[in-house]
Amino acid sequence: MDTKLIDALKDRIGSTKVLTDDNTLRSRAHDYWVVANLRAWRGDAMPMPGVVIRPTTIEDVQKTVRVATEHKAPLMPFGLGSGVCAGVAPDDKTLLLDMSALNKTRFIDATNLLAGFDAGKNGMDAEDAVAAKNLTIGHWPQSIALSSVGGWVSTRASGQFSTAYGNIEDIVYDIEAVLPNGDLVTLGKAPRAAAGPDLRHLLMGAEGTMGVITGVTLALRRAPEKRGFSAFYAPTMQAGFDMQRQLVQSEWRPPVMRQYDHPEVDRLFKEHVRGEDALLLMVHEGPEARVDAERAAAYAIAAQAGLTNADPVVCEEWLARRNHVPNWQELFEQTIIADTVEVAAKWTDIGAVYEETVASLKQVPGVVNASAHSSHVYQTGINLYFTFAALEEDPRKMEEIYFECWDRVMKATAKNGGGIAHHHGAGRLRKPYLPMDLGTEGVDLLRRVKQAVDPAGIMNPGNLIPD
Repeated sequence: MDTKLIDALKDRIGSTKVLTDDNTLRSRAHDYWVVANLRAWRGDAMPMPGVVIRPTTIEDVQKTVRVATEHKAPLMPFGLGSGVCAGVAPDDKTLLLDMSALNKTRFIDATNLLAGFDAGKNGMDAEDAVAAKNLTIGHWPQSIALSSVGGWVSTRASGQFSTAYGNIEDIVYDIEAVLPNGDLVTLGKAPRAAAGPDLRHLLMGAEGTMGVITGVTLALRRAPEKRGFSAFYAPTMQAGFDMQRQLVQSEWRPPVMRQYDHPEVDRLFKEHVRGEDALLLMVHEGPEARVDAERAAAYAIAAQAGLTNADPVVCEEWLARRNHVPNWQELFEQTIIADTVEVAAKWTDIGAVYEETVASLKQVPGVVNASAHSSHVYQTGINLYFTFAALEEDPRKMEEIYFECWDRVMKATAKNGGGIAHHHGAGRLRKPYLPMDLGTEGVDLLRRVKQAVDPAGIMNPGNLIPD
């Protein structure tokens, strides 16, 4: 790293916020992406950032961005490191902007149902802060205790209760961000606006390529009066999809609707296996009368669709362990390489996406599991979360298997009309496949937007946008 650049940073924001020790650099070398963890576990030489900057004020962020622009140095925002698509991949020329010290709750407004947070605020801490006032954000990603509020926005995240409460773009009220020229903007002012294009969407899903998110205001909900459960067996995945479609198109919105194919039922809910059936879980929340009516409607529609009742205690079991995440090292030591891949499709396409993707994954040598569950439901369609696991004793060959599985999921999904990214973002992992969603013209448009917003090309170069 250029010593003149380091000196400029120390001069602008103070030497205590400019870190170059090996332990800090090594701890910020990558995020939670499986392959980065595999390479570290194998003992590969891992590229590290040239310097880690840990700002404590918005002004620190602005000054850092301006220094990066002046020196044409790549700048990479880092939230809490829970990303799984290689959005964080620095090298020794990179200024890594660690946002974790910007972690305050700015305000909680129980009248207008709004709460403001610094971008580095831990998601669980943010939820706990509003829960103390009998409120909820309603955004429950599996990584809630490991991720930041700014990271949610940057990756267009979704939560487990999204069917009723929406995804992060439905919850964001305004976004504060530092642009690549160092300017500070706040995008969003009222419950709705028609003041031109919604510029918040330049930053939502941009994964650090358009600027640095420094603060977010989120819309809240009052804590639900009642929670109830329902569960069903489906003879086929398609039968379960059809039941879910009928329910949401009848204007019912259980916050949680999760359907597991038989291999996932056998792996996750062994006490509830019934033959080869799929298992559909629902959590209902809200005013007592609506919860009761929604559950009754779910049972009626399920019976008409050929589903049969399962023990709803399975929903409580899922709630109790829903945020347990795998320890990659434990899997590697068992000679297992695994991952999950989330996609989405229209109701008329989702069956083919499921069948062809699972069949394609099973053709990969070493694959011992190819399965899926759905977890986010819309009037127009549904998502699928594919899981693959393969056995390979040679750690050097694990990577090859991993990329082959990902490639098959992407291609089978796109071939059958699906979208290749539902909520984890694109990062460096999905970026070669972006033309499948955006088309070549859309990718060209994205490049032109990037060039206009970041003409020096300093913001997380190599991420998101196909080469």
